[in-house]
Amino acid sequence: MPELPDLQVFRSNLEKALLHKKLKTLTVINKKKLHQSEKELKEALEGQALEDIVRIGKELHFVFNNGHVLGMHLMLHGKLYLFKDEYTDKYPVCTLLFAGGTGLALTDYQGQANITLDPPEKEAPDAMSKSFTEKYLSEALAKKKITVKKYLLDQKNVLGIGNAYADDILWEARISPFSVCNKIPAAQVKKLHTAIREVLQRAEKMIKKNHPDIINGEVRDYMLVHSSRLKESPGGAPVLHDTAGRKTYYTDEQVLYA
Repeated sequence: MPELPDLQVFRSNLEKALLHKKLKTLTVINKKKLHQSEKELKEALEGQALEDIVRIGKELHFVFNNGHVLGMHLMLHGKLYLFKDEYTDKYPVCTLLFAGGTGLALTDYQGQANITLDPPEKEAPDAMSKSFTEKYLSEALAKKKITVKKYLLDQKNVLGIGNAYADDILWEARISPFSVCNKIPAAQVKKLHTAIREVLQRAEKMIKKNHPDIINGEVRDYMLVHSSRLKESPGGAPVLHDTAGRKTYYTDEQVLYA
């Protein structure tokens, strides 16, 4: 699944291709995950110019000049493709054809990727937002008796962090993923908050540099510990993994607070 750094780069590249173009035709091919009727979507969006593309957590929001928003969630296997005039490849969920013939296709061979008209505002802060402060994180963790990795992955707590980057963030902060949230000392919470921003921003910069035109897939070339190929962390410790639930990668450099 693409995570926050991937989607940040997708957003930037899609803006270059689509911004300010008028949507001529929206076509929904796979309707099983549709939240509104295709007619409602077409009436709201066709003929409107795309004014902005925003990443909200793990979603992309396409903002049109009449105020309507098309939310797009790629789920586990969704992919985006730009095309000219007509999309003829496999597994389309929907297509957006803009004036001039530029089109965007959302595909998913499992059919789980989906679109939503005017998605509701999220309650949790985005991991890269100004509202996701050290104070917010400290107060939230103090109320939780779950493991810190489980906390980071729950989109009701913080938006945008997935399994891979949660592992790298916790390694950067030197906190064991199995630590209990309300047992983590204040100094380590501060390091965790810093690590979240640093790891995600660094990954985005590396993806932009080495995959400048990317709009689909997930780049995991720069992981610190979350990789089956890595035998040692950047600090030289053996990379361990736990397969209970989602696969977790970690090292003995990380302190367990329990």
